[in-house]
Amino acid sequence: MSYLYLCEHGAVIGIEGGYFKVVHKDKSETRIPKETLETIALFGNNNLTTPCVEECLKRDIPVSFFSANGAYFGRLESTRHSNIFRQKKQIYLSDDPKFCLEFSKSILTAKTKNQVTILRRYMRTTRTDVNDEITFMLKNIRKIETSENSDVCKGYEGLIARKYFSALAKMVPEEFKFKGRNKQPPRDAFNSMLSLGYTMLMYEIYGEIENAGLTPYAGFLHKDRERHPTLASDLMEEWRAVLIDSVVLSLVVGREISIDEFWNDENTGGVFLSHEAMKTFLKKYELKMRQNTKYIEEAGKSFSSYRQVIRFQVQKLVHMIMEQDVKEYRPIIIR
Repeated sequence: MSYLYLCEHGAVIGIEGGYFKVVHKDKSETRIPKETLETIALFGNNNLTTPCVEECLKRDIPVSFFSANGAYFGRLESTRHSNIFRQKKQIYLSDDPKFCLEFSKSILTAKTKNQVTILRRYMRTTRTDVNDEITFMLKNIRKIETSENSDVCKGYEGLIARKYFSALAKMVPEEFKFKGRNKQPPRDAFNSMLSLGYTMLMYEIYGEIENAGLTPYAGFLHKDRERHPTLASDLMEEWRAVLIDSVVLSLVVGREISIDEFWNDENTGGVFLSHEAMKTFLKKYELKMRQNTKYIEEAGKSFSSYRQVIRFQVQKLVHMIMEQDVKEYRPIIIR
């Protein structure tokens, strides 16, 4: 299947025969068979023709709109998957403190274990000692598991996150050094790539949630707030280190991207990817999402890509909600 990322300006996507046709600014063309296109992500000033919009809706091909810098605007997507009966159960459970606490413990424990695995992998690659940080993180996993309410649970996760990012900062080349996680806007190149990656992943998961008939806006870990897809945020936690942090580390440690490919916005103080950096990042991201997952097995099932695992996890979430049993959802923990 094909995922179309379009990050140039002035392109037009239309329909011609059995193909989606991209006419680029230089008048060159790219054709993608209708049967193979699965999603479209547009960055910056690009256009869809009306027949293209109709074809996307008819074929359930979601279109996500981003600014040139990667800020998310919204989605074009069919509503045919909406399931009010599932959503009513989901919303009911999202108001159950005990259910939400047990779900939070499960997700945040898996998140921390995956962070530790990524740190151990890159300790070997970068020959950096972050054993003290890892020891701190593992100690606080036990505190997450014994937390008496969700706020305490998330408080320990916050302590772990700060220690984790301080460990990451030790591993990156000098030109990509950063002082912890920052965003809105990101104030360094490393955080700029993290923010872009988390945004991309968030709205992939968002689409899978909607396809499963649930609402992305009623979660169990994160608190509800206006216009924030809390359930997508919840499900993203187990994948942040596995899919995004590892991609960014690979790019900078492997020197696949240069600090010169980023630019500073003098008005906001933000640091953003150039057009070339954006293409490099999106290519790396897509390769990761398609990567073989031979080390992940769940209930005797093997998977051909991380994207397939995420879809499987969303189906497990549906089962958890319908059965009203938090134990039906087991987060992925990588080895």
